[in-house]
Amino acid sequence: MSNSEAESQDGVLLSIESSCDETAAAVIDRNRRVLSSVVATQTELHQDFGGVVPEIASRAHVERILPVMDKALRDADAGLDDIAAIAVTSEPGLVGSLLVGLTAAKTLSWSLDVPLVTVNHIEAHLYACQMVVERPVYPCVGLVVSGGHTHLYDCRSPTDLELIGWTIDDAAGEAFDKAARVLDLEYPGGPIIDRRAARGNAKAHKFPRPMIHDKRLRFSFSGLKTAILYEAKGNPGPRSAPPPPLTEKRIDDLCASFQAAVVDVLIAKCKLALKQTGYRTLCVGGGVACNSGLRKALDKLAQSHKVLCAPPEYCTDNAAMGAIGWELFEQGSFSPLDVDVTPGLIRVKER
Repeated sequence: MSNSEAESQDGVLLSIESSCDETAAAVIDRNRRVLSSVVATQTELHQDFGGVVPEIASRAHVERILPVMDKALRDADAGLDDIAAIAVTSEPGLVGSLLVGLTAAKTLSWSLDVPLVTVNHIEAHLYACQMVVERPVYPCVGLVVSGGHTHLYDCRSPTDLELIGWTIDDAAGEAFDKAARVLDLEYPGGPIIDRRAARGNAKAHKFPRPMIHDKRLRFSFSGLKTAILYEAKGNPGPRSAPPPPLTEKRIDDLCASFQAAVVDVLIAKCKLALKQTGYRTLCVGGGVACNSGLRKALDKLAQSHKVLCAPPEYCTDNAAMGAIGWELFEQGSFSPLDVDVTPGLIRVKER
């Protein structure tokens, strides 16, 4: 199909997302209105392991991808003939998971003879901020913070992003999950720590703020994870005193103090990125953007900057943010049927 033929078509975009452990599909019209959004979560499959098991995730995607796409079309009262293009996440993510979604998208693109557009998962997370406002949000600083990502971007347009900051070890969401395991809390750790933190005293424990004064746009959460381990379970040194018992109150205080440390670092680096780029707008997406402590801190930052945070339903992995596929469609940025996945995150030179 030629670009001109594709551009003249009416119809909807079928968006597919399977980068990690959520199988999702959405139907979106040309005005970026989400007509349907379906997400099949795998949380129960990974709970016993305290994290996502790639092989289990990819097998679950195989089982769920067709029913999820079918439900998305039915919920939107749309048929296969209404599809103008297929958008699918092809990077970054778990290789097996990505391949399931891409294979389904290629099959539909070929059988329906409609264009295929491959979506960058990071760009889509930040585009979710654009979906909820009418005015353009670009250029801006973008923060994507989730279980697998803690990255800052110089966002010149929806599809022109430069990576300017990243974590040198754990992502923030991963640190939340590991902290929850230390405290014997359920998986995923982010939501439960957020709930417990609301009842706790954030000043009860003096946790470190790693790299908060470093003038580079770098994050580090491994030391913070070790700090909560020692505070909760005791220092392994031979002369260290045993820690106080993990009462419910103490767990609440540990959660509040840990969360405050993470949020302080995230906000400090966002301020630094805004200063270095000269932008006045910050866009935030990713699962950790649901955290109430982070949202409160972003509300405070909004007193001096324009801050846009994706709605909670578009923060965790979903296919509605695949509306960015319309941007690619309008640019004529179609992908060939031999396109492959790119599971890793490509980094740039330090800046």
